[in-house]
Amino acid sequence: MQRQGSIGGSAAIRIRATGGVLLVAHLVFVAWFTLRPLHVPWVMPTNLHPFAGIRADLQLGWPEAARRIGEGLALLAPLGVLVPLVHGRLHVSPLASLVRTVTAGALLSLAIELLQTGVPGRVVDVDSLLLNTAGVALAHTAVVPATRAWLRHRTERRDRRATRQDEPAQGRTPTIPRVGIAP
Repeated sequence: MQRQGSIGGSAAIRIRATGGVLLVAHLVFVAWFTLRPLHVPWVMPTNLHPFAGIRADLQLGWPEAARRIGEGLALLAPLGVLVPLVHGRLHVSPLASLVRTVTAGALLSLAIELLQTGVPGRVVDVDSLLLNTAGVALAHTAVVPATRAWLRHRTERRDRRATRQDEPAQGRTPTIPRVGIAP
């Protein structure tokens, strides 16, 4: 049985399955990248003040700040596209989709930050949580609404072509005008 507003047919199953595989692969990469121990001689203190780390990055100069902030934005950004891809719906509220995806990204980022408390060389940084969540929101906003609109348009165009091919070659069936009933 097909859900209302979802992509139809076996193509939908392949798209969702591909999205699921890509999502799992990305999560495995993120876990490996963020939860492996670092061998460093000293560790920065925990940052629980929002935007304090970003301000410190900006004081290092624009190239270094752009690299560090870009890394924070890019780490979980693919979730902004992969979560809706796994969900597989074309007809959904853009705001609900954004909220659902950003919430998933924020919760995953929070889980990573909490798990990093037990990893040597890693510390909790609230700015990482903010940047990761912003990256998910930016990727979702940049890609998903336009892609859904394009897919809806393509599906509607295909459906119109299919209905035109179903019409008989002779044209419409003639109708007989109504005749009143005698008393």
